[in-house]
Amino acid sequence: MIKEIIIVEGKDDITAVKGAVEAEVIATGGFGYDKKFIENLKIIAEKRGIIILTDPDYAGEKIRKNLSKYIKNCKHAFLPQGKALKKGDVGVENATKEDIAKAIKKARPIIMKKREEFIKEDLIELGLIGSLNSQRKRETLGNILGIGYGNSKQFLNRLNNFGITKEEFIEALEMMEEYEG
Repeated sequence: MIKEIIIVEGKDDITAVKGAVEAEVIATGGFGYDKKFIENLKIIAEKRGIIILTDPDYAGEKIRKNLSKYIKNCKHAFLPQGKALKKGDVGVENATKEDIAKAIKKARPIIMKKREEFIKEDLIELGLIGSLNSQRKRETLGNILGIGYGNSKQFLNRLNNFGITKEEFIEALEMMEEYEG
């Protein structure tokens, strides 16, 4: 049983997550939540913790950012967009049980203390910014690390904010090379 409460967007997401892991799951109803909902989530976050698992699309990212703004001590789980896609529809409900469980297992809290383990030049040097395959490489690495896809600025922030260590990063790079090779 997962200790934290998992926050998703809709009813179908609840069904999918409960099919993948034993946990309590709450849906935001998209953007249809109010201040009272946020206040309840703050209390839950203090007592049990929460994991935010939104759809890997623009709306899901916007909901994630909004919730994160108000609820400081939560973890984030990310599904790769390709693993949450069915007939052109992107959503948690379209992912397999295995992929949902894997995303939740990799959930990470945001580190509140300013940290600069990685700098832009690191990503340029590794071809994660400014090269032909940069976007694909960031997407693959984000999936391996469990931090999701982000543009170059978001990716750098996620590496630092989610506490990725140099060791984890190097291991993920090696996995990526094996995967691509």
